[in-house]
Amino acid sequence: MMTRREFTRITAAWSAAAALPRLIGAPTSTRITTVDTHAHIFERGLKLAASRRYTPAYDATLALYLGQLDSHGISHGVLVQPSFLGTDNSYILGALAALPDRLRGVAVVGPDASTEDLGRLSKSGFVGIRFNLDGEEIPAFGAPPWSDLLRRVVDLDWQVEVHRQACDLPQIVEPLLAAGAKVVVDHFGRPDPKLGVDDPGFRFLLGIAGSRRVWIKLSGAYRQGGVARGEQIARAAVPLLRRAFGPERLLWGSDWPHTRFEQAMNYNQAVKSFNGWITDPAERELILKSTPRQLFRFT
Repeated sequence: MMTRREFTRITAAWSAAAALPRLIGAPTSTRITTVDTHAHIFERGLKLAASRRYTPAYDATLALYLGQLDSHGISHGVLVQPSFLGTDNSYILGALAALPDRLRGVAVVGPDASTEDLGRLSKSGFVGIRFNLDGEEIPAFGAPPWSDLLRRVVDLDWQVEVHRQACDLPQIVEPLLAAGAKVVVDHFGRPDPKLGVDDPGFRFLLGIAGSRRVWIKLSGAYRQGGVARGEQIARAAVPLLRRAFGPERLLWGSDWPHTRFEQAMNYNQAVKSFNGWITDPAERELILKSTPRQLFRFT
């Protein structure tokens, strides 16, 4: 449930956001051409989660992100709550309030998030929640309070985004599907760098494509053993994913600002990689526009 302090921060974010479009000179609405479905914004000085794997020493503000979108001709973006900010989604909320037509959000919440809490987030432009379970204990999704949270998420017709190594995906994705959730799997499903597409967890993903309730993000390939190895795995994985899921269940995300890989990756490289993976114009149209427009509720 949202605390009074969190509510106060969110209210302040709404107020501050009112002038933001004028400050950054960004349009408040634009025709949908391309959607970047995975990026993070943050700045130093925000309250950080007590338990975290990473602490950024730089700012990745909304203005900087919009600069990346504009310079690459990308019309829309999805802001995903970074794990180091915990369940305080107010920084993203301020961005969504500033540019409600151009941006959507994916929140991180606790299992006690109420129907009212989720409803407020939904009205503000959030379209799902994320379970970033990298290095974390896997919750018992089939039992309260997690099963109760999933029921509330399904009632909103939200997506559930999952970040975890491929070997553990069966014990995560199966209960999410059993709960009736739409599941978005981050970063190619995080196959083991040594096994690549032969990772049993990645093969599990291919096997559940027929559910038609799973989407895969073609993003952050470098998180599979670095830039060079990640690119190798991505080029082997994309044809298999296209064959199993069809391009209509694939998404692209820049993963900007490439946390923990800032020195090895940039937005230009992320765009270039995608262009190498998907060369057919019709498939690009599905992955970059049609599918994310529907899934993330852009109008």
